[in-house]
Amino acid sequence: MSNGARNSMVLEGLRKTGATGIFFFRLLAACGPALARPRLIIAQIYNAGARSLIIIMLSGLFTGMVLGLQGYDLLQRFGSEEALGVAAALSLLKELGPVLTALLFAGRAGTALTSEIGLMKATDQLTAMEVMAVDPMRYVAAPRFLGGIIAMPLLAAIFNIIGLFGAQLIGVQLMGVDRGTFWSQMQGAVGLHDVFEGIAKSLVFGAVLSLIAVNEGYQSEPTAEGVGLATTRTVVASSVLTLLLDYVLTAAFMQ
Repeated sequence: MSNGARNSMVLEGLRKTGATGIFFFRLLAACGPALARPRLIIAQIYNAGARSLIIIMLSGLFTGMVLGLQGYDLLQRFGSEEALGVAAALSLLKELGPVLTALLFAGRAGTALTSEIGLMKATDQLTAMEVMAVDPMRYVAAPRFLGGIIAMPLLAAIFNIIGLFGAQLIGVQLMGVDRGTFWSQMQGAVGLHDVFEGIAKSLVFGAVLSLIAVNEGYQSEPTAEGVGLATTRTVVASSVLTLLLDYVLTAAFMQ
């Protein structure tokens, strides 16, 4: 690759980063007025959260069942299968719950947000709102951004609850771990700091993924191909940033 092409890629990356930063500050400025219209935010919580419940619950159940199988197999080698509840709870609360929920959120709700806003731009609905002196950032972008931030921790909590049920189903019902030991050891080992770590991660993931989805839809080319490319970029960027931020946040909480 020539130096000119490399410099061009760097400049394009800097331009996109700067444009995203400007859009983020405009979005934050529009969030205050958007909070005065809770119906718009509640509708977006429903779109991003309630419509993702089926895939979140199914994924949480099967993830918990796999944790139950693999955790029991590993702990049995050390004679510590009674600690299955602790292993499942910490894995779900601190890592798997927030991360897998974020990836599923990006694939379901993130793409829906991007395509919805992109189609509004392609059909000149955003332009029509500006002509009528209605700010699209306040009525379109900000409610979707806030809805994603609020929905993400709720979805992660549901994922964790269903996942723990799946782990208990396999560990207690199938593998024969004592039910009282499963839950008592979990309650004794899991602290508020573990719960707080999961909540903090889900809030950060919700904010970043909602920003990416809304920004890509708002900045997409007003064509069918442009909307499709923006949706693809949303999934790719959201997945990579989720894993990157998970490492950064995990390292920060371990300090």
